[in-house]
Amino acid sequence: MKIISWNVNGLRAVVKKGFKDFFDRIDADIFCIQETKMQIDQLDKETKSIFDEYYEYWNSAERKGYSGTAIFSKQEPISVKNGIGIEEHDNEGRVITLEYEEFYLVNCYTPNSKRELERLPYRMIWEDEIRKYLKKLSSIKPVIYCGDLNVAHNEIDLKNAKSNKGNCGFTDEERGKMTKLLNSGFIDCFRYKYPNKENSYTWWSYMGKAREKNIGWRIDYFIVSDKIKDKINDVIIHDDIMGSDHCPVELDIF
Repeated sequence: MKIISWNVNGLRAVVKKGFKDFFDRIDADIFCIQETKMQIDQLDKETKSIFDEYYEYWNSAERKGYSGTAIFSKQEPISVKNGIGIEEHDNEGRVITLEYEEFYLVNCYTPNSKRELERLPYRMIWEDEIRKYLKKLSSIKPVIYCGDLNVAHNEIDLKNAKSNKGNCGFTDEERGKMTKLLNSGFIDCFRYKYPNKENSYTWWSYMGKAREKNIGWRIDYFIVSDKIKDKINDVIIHDDIMGSDHCPVELDIF
């Protein structure tokens, strides 16, 4: 099974930058996107036609042009849930959960702590609640959790670790929450397969030719329940695919 996760930084924008070519070529069984930045009624016919062969599921933010997630699946799931069941966390369109016979798939766009860390306190609450949610699901059947999780977990996961220490996405608090999640029965698929691989990033600033110089961060993940770690075949970072400040990540599993 091939699953893709990609923060497209605006679906309508990325469609104009070759999204369809990648979508068709990669031929994923499940394709998850974050930051759709749109309501479903803003989907034009041309864009909608890209997903004709897929079941489609959307969770848009109440605020227009902001956040939002979507999943496109060749197989119809048993059930679909938007959000995690807590009102204060569920108005920004950040989580979709699909239930299949053998696993749950959770597509997530984690809240950014923002430049001055003004949203860090909220982020800490979010991390605790999403971990509880994932653990509850994992107690029923294995979980595949993917998306833009807005944290570089370890120094190997970003280019300039020392100068970014304490900055949004690389605070001790955010990194600690990721550690806590992984210690509660989950596996970072990329690091499971490639524990020492350097210069592997999924996001680059638009400033200072960061992508051209590969000055990036790995903040997009596939995380799975520990009980299915041996079913991970490969994790591929498609850093040659443009159109967003993030690149797609692929999980081959089962």
